[in-house]
Amino acid sequence: MDILSKKETGNTALGYLQSKLIDEAKLKIFDHSKSINDIASELGFKYQQHFSRLFKQKTGITPNDYRNLN
Repeated sequence: MDILSKKETGNTALGYLQSKLIDEAKLKIFDHSKSINDIASELGFKYQQHFSRLFKQKTGITPNDYRNLN
C-alpha cells in the first residue's frame, strides 16, 4: 500500500495520515478551552511532547505559537 499511495500522491501512507492528523489538530487548537495536552491526548498521543514535535515538523511552528497566531 505504501508504494501505491506514494506513487499516486507523492506521499507515504504515514505521511498522509500525519497530514490529516495535523489538519485536525489545527482545528482543535482554536478551542482555547482545551490545553495543548488535552488536544494531544484526544488525537491519540500518549505524550504531549511527541504531538508538539510532529506539529512543529509539519508546520514549522509549535502548537502554542500556532494558537497565538490565530
